[in-house]
Amino acid sequence: MSAPPNACIDFSVADVFGEWSEVLRDESNKPYFLALMGFVADERAHKRIHPSTEDTFAALQLTSPSDTRVVILGQDPYHGPGQAHGLAFSVPDGIPTPPSLRNVFAEMCSDLQCELPASGNLQRWARQGVLLLNAALTVRAGEAASHSGRGWETFTDAIVSILGQRNEHCVFVLWGRHARAKTVLIADHHTVISSSHPSPLSAHRGFLGSRPFSRTNAALVAHGQAPIDWANSSGK
Repeated sequence: MSAPPNACIDFSVADVFGEWSEVLRDESNKPYFLALMGFVADERAHKRIHPSTEDTFAALQLTSPSDTRVVILGQDPYHGPGQAHGLAFSVPDGIPTPPSLRNVFAEMCSDLQCELPASGNLQRWARQGVLLLNAALTVRAGEAASHSGRGWETFTDAIVSILGQRNEHCVFVLWGRHARAKTVLIADHHTVISSSHPSPLSAHRGFLGSRPFSRTNAALVAHGQAPIDWANSSGK
């Protein structure tokens, strides 16, 4: 049986991590991470895995550690065709907006009195310093959470901890039980904004009406940082 077109995982860690490569040098050499890369490579050789190899570390490539001012945590990538492109909650241009992201946009429009975005592509947020980080960075097609518990969480927890223990102020937006559990990694001088998950199953239990976008900007401004232009539809 021929391998899927995204089977190759031969990469330079420095290349895929961008400016994160120095910060994550020790982490990426640990046995668990090398074993994780072997697992993902084997999975790609025999199954269809989302996102593509090129997009697996897109969150780190688009938002450097020095630029990160806000962290939004997701759980694992979308597992439907064409949806995942390496950013939590985001989908590429032209892909229908998934239910959780529809609720995120609904809350944003209510919070900021802005128009509904034309696209679910959140690269425009990432380029402003919003790290859109999933707990697991890969998933089998059609199998939610299929790569959870394989080591990704150790790696992404290390990223949250690095940002959570640094001196520079950061806002951590934690939606849902799994994200809120990361609070222990975050020092007190940072801002934590938490609520239920925007999933249709839980959005009405605390997410809708929580005003995370205006609250995030208020915290940034209070610490002398520029606010995020959440409603920017230019994609830049």
